[in-house]
Amino acid sequence: MTEISVLDLQNLRHLIGGFETTHCKMQDYAHEAQDPQVKQFFQKSAQSAMESKQQLMTFLQ
Repeated sequence: MTEISVLDLQNLRHLIGGFETTHCKMQDYAHEAQDPQVKQFFQKSAQSAMESKQQLMTFLQ
């Protein structure tokens, strides 16, 4: 694997943190939602954010 530059590492850290924040917010919104469709939307969004975070983290291994 090629080395990641400091700038790329900072960008990854920023993106990973953003997806973590999005995941937490979407989970909170899903928990508060009354409408089942809205709840499902937020749950899917939370799952998608977690998957994106995990995919980005593979670049750090």
